[in-house]
Amino acid sequence: MQNEHSQRWDRCLEIIRDIVPSEQFKSWFEPLTFRRFENDMLTIYCPTEYFSEQLEERYINVLGKTLKRVFGPKIKLIYEFPVVANDPSTKIEVGSSHPSQAVRPLPGATSNPFKEQVVEDIDSQLNPDYTFENYCISHSNKVAQSIGEAIANDPKLKIFNPLFVFGPCGVGKTHLIQAIGIRIKERNPRARVLYLTARLFESQYTAAVQRAKLNEFFNFYQSIDTLIIDDIQDFIGKEKTQKTFYHIFNHLKQNNRQLIMSSDCSPSQMEGMQDRLLSRFKSGMTAQLERPDIELRRDVLSQKSLRDGIKLPKDVMDYIASNVTQSIREIEGVVVSLMAHATCLDEEITVDLARRVLSNSVKLSKRTIDFETIARTVSGFYDIEVEQIFTKSRKREVSDARQMVMYLAKKHTKMPLKAIGTRLGRTHATVLYACRLIDERMPLEKKLFDDISKLEAELLGV
Repeated sequence: MQNEHSQRWDRCLEIIRDIVPSEQFKSWFEPLTFRRFENDMLTIYCPTEYFSEQLEERYINVLGKTLKRVFGPKIKLIYEFPVVANDPSTKIEVGSSHPSQAVRPLPGATSNPFKEQVVEDIDSQLNPDYTFENYCISHSNKVAQSIGEAIANDPKLKIFNPLFVFGPCGVGKTHLIQAIGIRIKERNPRARVLYLTARLFESQYTAAVQRAKLNEFFNFYQSIDTLIIDDIQDFIGKEKTQKTFYHIFNHLKQNNRQLIMSSDCSPSQMEGMQDRLLSRFKSGMTAQLERPDIELRRDVLSQKSLRDGIKLPKDVMDYIASNVTQSIREIEGVVVSLMAHATCLDEEITVDLARRVLSNSVKLSKRTIDFETIARTVSGFYDIEVEQIFTKSRKREVSDARQMVMYLAKKHTKMPLKAIGTRLGRTHATVLYACRLIDERMPLEKKLFDDISKLEAELLGV
């Protein structure tokens, strides 16, 4: 009986051969093999699930009409294909392949549910240190962190799918996107979560092409529940890799799987990325991580020092936080270097040691000195309220502090004398007089010279 049904399938192929071009028939229909026909359900074998989806996308109308013509109007089609359940290393191997079935409704037929694929668990490639508990939060990353936790706490929440996180190097993107994956795995250990870099993805894709394992490659990635791709900007200019990722992206998105990506630039800045991919990157939530503000830098220093078992004096922490402004990664590296220097040289951790370490490891940040900073620093140095400097008071301590503000503002800002005078309720002539007076007094008064040196060191962070 099955032989008769097999012949009917062959008849379907003959009809289709007359309809579609020979090259397309050879590529998409010759690989199909009859399995069985029972209860109006036709099962055919195809190389991969991806193959079946592409077949339907291209030829569902031709296939559906032909099958109904030969097998009858109640026909339902089942694809049977192998499932790859191995770890996604750069060497793509096919594990033991137990066939999986997918029931496909034909046009006009009753929809049938997919049978669940049984696949082995995978190594998620997540760093256990990159948790939300270890993630320092401030204004510079609060929005991205909140969205990340929302996704991790409720994987069914798809309004942020995909999540695209971007920001400059070293601001915590990798930590954040891995923290999402770790929380998802904590809440559901069976979830298939995978983290990898864009370069590793490309390497796997290249290996799959070279070993003729592309269908297995697609199969594996289409089985992922949460796919986390780091440094997605590395796909720029890689047309074939982009095309491959586009199809995987579509499959995961259409099946309500979560996609999370990071980049050093926003989608709008990605020249060399396909428009259709960019439109999908923008279809979910785009969140920016900014350069770490001083609050975040201090928190990172505190947490890193506690984790490494060292105690950083407050003045050392302030010095590092004030001078290492570009990257969280640099801050953590400075702590490691500081600890190594202190241990090897048997020295206490001081600002002087921190200064030497920073001069060798990072480019020191040049502070921007403005009028408000000068007024605040001078008032603190002379232990008076900053508001007193702006009053008409002629008290000696207030008058000296006011003249010091004028002198330092003229020397360290680009403000005209008139603008400095206006801020203090004085004329430009008064400012000029104060500056000349201090210049004349400095060589004669050691205390004044020392005060100015200390004030300038505090302003410049040296």
